[in-house]
Amino acid sequence: MRIHITDLLAGDQISQDIFNAYGLHVLSSGAILNEHDLSRLYQHRIDYVDIEQRVSPSFEASETAADLFPPELRFKFEDAVAGCELLFKQAIAQGTISEEDAKESFQPLVKHFQEERDVVSLMLSMHTQDEYTYQHSVQVGMLSFYMAKWLDWSEEDQIRAGMAGFLHDIGKSRIPEEILKKSGSLTDAEFEQIKQHPVHSYRILTDSYSDDAIALAALQHHERRDGTGYPERLKDEAIMPMSRVIAIADIYSAMSSDRVYQEKRDLLCVLKELYRLSFNELDAEMTLTFINRMIPNFIGKRAQLSDGRWGTIIMTHPTDPFRPLVHVDDTFIDLSVEHDLEIDRIST
Repeated sequence: MRIHITDLLAGDQISQDIFNAYGLHVLSSGAILNEHDLSRLYQHRIDYVDIEQRVSPSFEASETAADLFPPELRFKFEDAVAGCELLFKQAIAQGTISEEDAKESFQPLVKHFQEERDVVSLMLSMHTQDEYTYQHSVQVGMLSFYMAKWLDWSEEDQIRAGMAGFLHDIGKSRIPEEILKKSGSLTDAEFEQIKQHPVHSYRILTDSYSDDAIALAALQHHERRDGTGYPERLKDEAIMPMSRVIAIADIYSAMSSDRVYQEKRDLLCVLKELYRLSFNELDAEMTLTFINRMIPNFIGKRAQLSDGRWGTIIMTHPTDPFRPLVHVDDTFIDLSVEHDLEIDRIST
């Protein structure tokens, strides 16, 4: 059964070896396609492939991104979110948290992070309407782990960065809930309270955690390279590397999530905003590393354009990676040329 690449589904089985135009072997006969394999095929510009006859569709179109992931991964994520909530309650009741509980909540996910390379699909699957604060903490931990890995940090420092990201907002346990969940604009006094959460995080983690770097990373994750951040208005190298990593992960997770006062933005749009911030506020090298690692994961994803049509992202543009080539029906739309069109939504 020979089909066009845009008609492939995760779960299809390849019936013949696949080679690209240069003779490089891409996939072997018998391989069961997953999301990463689909992305590879788009990257190698494969047009048609031979697959075994489908008995039934691998996935229904109505399934959510979360349904595309093994149940064990979803359970581990849900356990981490529940564990984060427990840690917040500990911080409220005791003023400290259990280091062992933190490890038991987050580190079971690390094994899956090490195996799962399609970070965009992970991000798409790790969103629900509830428990924003706790889900955000898990996402920041996940992204911080990946960034440390992409920056070639040691395995120990990758895990430390992930844990620091997971715990960076624990100080919000000391901010009144009516402020955290306020749907309207904050008053100056309320915003000053919000700006104290890194200090609260630092104090809780200093009293709770044996690794001082974890606490310091939380203290500095809202500092900015140009000195416009808080709470100490640090600049450049005064901000520790782990804090710079968490700052990028924190912004990416926050902007791509639904919150009471802000609708989520498309993941590619958020990357473009990070690129803008890299000129003055964020660490430029780290931000570009993050963007360059994330962009290929969008190839093969479904995208809804601003005119309502759905298509598949085929490839990114070499000079404008935030406006890719999208295959819609029988047409290829180059968003780097069609400036009146935007991507409103991306899904797996």
